[in-house]
Amino acid sequence: MKYPFLTLDDETEIVHSEMLPDGKVEVYVEKPDENDCFHNASCFIPGYEWKNINGFSEDEIKKYQEVIESTAHLILDFAQKGGFENASGF
Repeated sequence: MKYPFLTLDDETEIVHSEMLPDGKVEVYVEKPDENDCFHNASCFIPGYEWKNINGFSEDEIKKYQEVIESTAHLILDFAQKGGFENASGF
């Protein structure tokens, strides 16, 4: 299951998985692109292990890592509670 988390001003979508059996959470980043349809990558937290990077530059990955690092505590909490909507009581 993937839960919506954040949409950035450049239309980048950030979603996350539920807590995986190994205690990690997959954070999936996807951005529309005119030429390639979408650029995407997965970052597993904690640990910030990036996998399956398609179309993003090193600078873009650094920017997304900063966003993920600054919100990781929320993502980890939401992943255990079934996403933002369940965690917030909406």
